[in-house]
Amino acid sequence: YVLANPPFGKKSSMSFTNEEGEQETDDLTYNRQDFWATTSNKQLNFVQHIRTMLKTTGKAAVVVPDNVLFEGGAGETIRRKLLENTDLHTILRLPTGIFYAHGVKANVLFFDNREASPNPWTREVWYYDYRTNIHHTLKKKPLRFEDMAEFIQCYNPQNRNKRKATWHQDKNPDGRWRSFSYKELT
Repeated sequence: YVLANPPFGKKSSMSFTNEEGEQETDDLTYNRQDFWATTSNKQLNFVQHIRTMLKTTGKAAVVVPDNVLFEGGAGETIRRKLLENTDLHTILRLPTGIFYAHGVKANVLFFDNREASPNPWTREVWYYDYRTNIHHTLKKKPLRFEDMAEFIQCYNPQNRNKRKATWHQDKNPDGRWRSFSYKELT
């Protein structure tokens, strides 16, 4: 199992003194044979690294900022590979106000590593929106275990194959739990 909250920040960089004696920064990119894409985005590299650390049947829950879900280029490649090579079964959309950096928008990706296959492992992704109309603060209204009771019930850790949506476009548009098929996501 890997449970991780990698440091947030758009890019990795290194400071150095150039030939004129001035300070410069340069983006760091990681070119690893076991990574799906080369990028200077720290979170995307952490997701790739975590996936490489997992045993064939290993499981991970990784906190990532919103940009990991929507960034193009390497981000798109990594998301597609994650859907194909792991069972990315759940995304928990976290509320703002639970981290020291104000306004951070984050999610938790839950995925199980799998052996190589010609077919994608992810068939559907269950999505729990715990951000809309929810507000927490670190001091006055911190996130507590009890706040996650509905998510845990919907997540159904005893039998993930028996999940039921609480969101319905007509019957319950305020429901927080729904699924998206692999085809809808790609």
